[in-house]
Amino acid sequence: MGDGPLNGRPLLHIDALYKEYDNPATLVLDKIGFDLFAEDFLCILGPSGCGKSTLIRCIAGFERYEGTIEIDGKGVTGPGSDRIMVFQEFNQLFPWKTVIKNIMYALKINGIKDREEARGRAELYLEKVGLIDYRDYYPHQLSGGMKQRVAIARAMALKPRIVLMDEPFAALDAMSRNQMQDELLRIKEGEGMTVLFITHNIQEAISLGNRIMVMGRKGNIRESMDNPLKKPITPASEGYSEMWRHLNQMLRDGS
Repeated sequence: MGDGPLNGRPLLHIDALYKEYDNPATLVLDKIGFDLFAEDFLCILGPSGCGKSTLIRCIAGFERYEGTIEIDGKGVTGPGSDRIMVFQEFNQLFPWKTVIKNIMYALKINGIKDREEARGRAELYLEKVGLIDYRDYYPHQLSGGMKQRVAIARAMALKPRIVLMDEPFAALDAMSRNQMQDELLRIKEGEGMTVLFITHNIQEAISLGNRIMVMGRKGNIRESMDNPLKKPITPASEGYSEMWRHLNQMLRDGS
């Protein structure tokens, strides 16, 4: 299962992470600290404006910060292929490139120069997300959910240490969202992925995460917990209602 809490070697280590914006001065992240272990699926749950997206952007290397962010003991100073981001927006793909060429281009700029190797890896991960038959389609020919599957396939093809996901299913309808959640869990288990997943949806956090962290409105961590429910998790699962009520109360309480 990789490095985990038992051997004390976190894949991602964050300590005293602090972030504020100027003009006007706004505190966004207030000395946050936590660890992420290999093959964890950590869902970070919180209301809009609590700093969730800023947190994940700091981890991705897109934001300056104070404090410590380390991957395998090395400080994060900018973007890197060890951390790949999947965004909420559907327009993450180059519209002038086909599905497979979008993935092959990402591999090329990350050091995979051999065209056949890149094509083979792209096809492998398109197969895993069920889109191999759409390899020659352009993004405008795909649904929103299919575009997100391509983005996930592209992320997996790069074989990052951590996949960072910032509310990737928020813009989907309820049925598509549930389908994508199931698909992501299947892929995660099959690939042994490590995922840090941002959401403001309680059902999503409970269904996906083996760990759940709740953020408050002041950019702080209110609670971090293991998710004891056995997957697959549905609203009918034993213990689901109690956990949902607890998390809902935390979100309603705010800070």
